[in-house]
Amino acid sequence: MEFYDFLGRDDLDIRKVFVYLRTTNNDIMEKKKYTEEQEKIARFAKAMGHPARMAILDFLVKQENCYFGEIHEELPIAKATVSQHLKELKDSGLIQGEIETPKVKYCINRENWELASALFAGFFCECKKKKSCCG
Repeated sequence: MEFYDFLGRDDLDIRKVFVYLRTTNNDIMEKKKYTEEQEKIARFAKAMGHPARMAILDFLVKQENCYFGEIHEELPIAKATVSQHLKELKDSGLIQGEIETPKVKYCINRENWELASALFAGFFCECKKKKSCCG
């Protein structure tokens, strides 16, 4: 059934229209897929897309590991905000946390750190090989 078949009908069921649009949208989305590499690099880039998160990463890179309180002392933001940034970094896989009651210890996730480094290097290297169309 096409969308236009719904137009001008007295017995229009909004649920059928919704199902039609939802399935049509899914069909469109299935045709356009990003590579796993594109999704990973975008996730890492998003996690690194805030100066506070970059400050946290910079701090953690210089440490073997550290506790939440040490990170909070380094940044000029509230504890709750630090927690949100840590969660974003942890969800991306760039850092990992370990609960040592009553504290949480954080460190760089070395495996994902190396993956992110390789993905970004490959991406920028690929671009570097080509001449710019603008200059």
